[in-house]
Amino acid sequence: MPYKQCSILQRELICFAVIFLTHVYCKDVEKNAIPTISLKNSKVYGPGLSANFTVPVRYFFIELLDTEHRSFSSSPESLNIQVSGLKEKCRIWYQLLQIKEGLFIARYRLYETCVGVQIDIVYENQFVADAPYVIEGLIFQEQCYCPKPINEWLSNLNCPSSYTQINDDLKLFPEIDMRSSIEDALQRFNHPGSYSICHYSVISNQVYRKCFGQYVGFSMFMDEILLSLTRKMYLPDLELIANLGDWPLEQRSAAEKPIPIFSWCGSKSTKDIVMPTYDVTEATLEMMGRVMVDILSVMGNSGPSWEQKIPKAFWRGRDSRQERLDLIKLAREYPDLINASLTNFFFFRKEEAEYGPKSEYISFFDFFKYRYQINIDGTVAAYRLPYLLAGGSLVLKQDSDFYEHFYNDLQPMVHYVPFNRNLSNLVDKLQWAIDHDNEAQTIAENAQNFALSNLMPKDILCYYAVLFNEYSKRLKSESIIHDNMEHIKQPVQKSCLCPDENKLQAKFSREEL
Repeated sequence: MPYKQCSILQRELICFAVIFLTHVYCKDVEKNAIPTISLKNSKVYGPGLSANFTVPVRYFFIELLDTEHRSFSSSPESLNIQVSGLKEKCRIWYQLLQIKEGLFIARYRLYETCVGVQIDIVYENQFVADAPYVIEGLIFQEQCYCPKPINEWLSNLNCPSSYTQINDDLKLFPEIDMRSSIEDALQRFNHPGSYSICHYSVISNQVYRKCFGQYVGFSMFMDEILLSLTRKMYLPDLELIANLGDWPLEQRSAAEKPIPIFSWCGSKSTKDIVMPTYDVTEATLEMMGRVMVDILSVMGNSGPSWEQKIPKAFWRGRDSRQERLDLIKLAREYPDLINASLTNFFFFRKEEAEYGPKSEYISFFDFFKYRYQINIDGTVAAYRLPYLLAGGSLVLKQDSDFYEHFYNDLQPMVHYVPFNRNLSNLVDKLQWAIDHDNEAQTIAENAQNFALSNLMPKDILCYYAVLFNEYSKRLKSESIIHDNMEHIKQPVQKSCLCPDENKLQAKFSREEL
């Protein structure tokens, strides 16, 4: 029937049907439409956008969002950054790392002091969010000795006022007599070949030390963190005893008056004051330098997506504990579940025929091609755990008496899956992860978020600064430079434009006149 011959009611029904079908069609098209990036909705944030964020490598985040404020699910290859001097050429190395779909970390290291920096963030020739970002003022390179008051530095980096582990460690030492502590330490631990310790003094923001023991090369790690901190802030005068070995030393109970010894690892049977490990410390200080594996590089090289990772557990390492050999047996018994092999034999050389052959070197980044990562103690805690947490795979962690500075904040079945020290339930825990894939993926994501919130370069430096600051308040006598201490000097400064406080004060005084 021609439309003109339809009744008014029929015409209205036809119009209604057309409108309804058009609405449904449009909704269906909208529902199935390819997400479109919104450069306006996208976010750029993080401490590396501030001049006061004085760390070796500065970093910030780029979060690409679509028109519905959802994470942009594709992996755009057209995202680019450029970090350059604001008014003149400045030597800067910058890098863009993708953590996951839609989320990136941009990082940059200065090789000279810059008078202002401009950061361009471009997607398909258009600026993202509020780019370009301009950082005014002097931006210092890592080697510059331009310290600020410690409380100002802590505030600039938004450091926590306290840490659970620091509070636990220092509660045993409400008042410290360093004279008697040094005498006690030398009597007990000055045995070359058995122990290696260093006595440090930080006086007027200068570092001094005297080491005892046959193998004291690891003092370089303690030197580096103290020198780096004193370039950034005025540390309070203090003295401390640093343990250069792997094992924590102080086994006295609280009733037996333990002495304060700083170590890179703690245990349930010792009373050492725990610092971030030398490994994660060096990775923080030498990031984008001589160190290849660090928290940010791991996040940016975490392998394929969860669904595309090989659904097996992976482990490589040396023979530094019996349970590592036991894992090799387990891997041979369950080859469909576990890929594990030893890379070196030192402690169990006579067992190489049984547990070998040694496997070829594999890049740490390639670990994350696998969905599950096994963490087993070495001589002490396995110092790889921060990187495993950051890598986007599910971490299965051995129950242990040893701990690092951040273990207090980890929760089993939230950030990792625990298994028995003797590996007796490791296969069962792996099978649980396979059978509960969604829960396992959530735990892996929680672990990476934990690393983002607690193990970034800022977090490592904040921990040291808060630790030394709180520790210094417990020293009851004046800290001094002792006889035969070596002055650990700062590296030669290049292209630094640190403001001279005395000259600035004189200038301000003249201007006031």
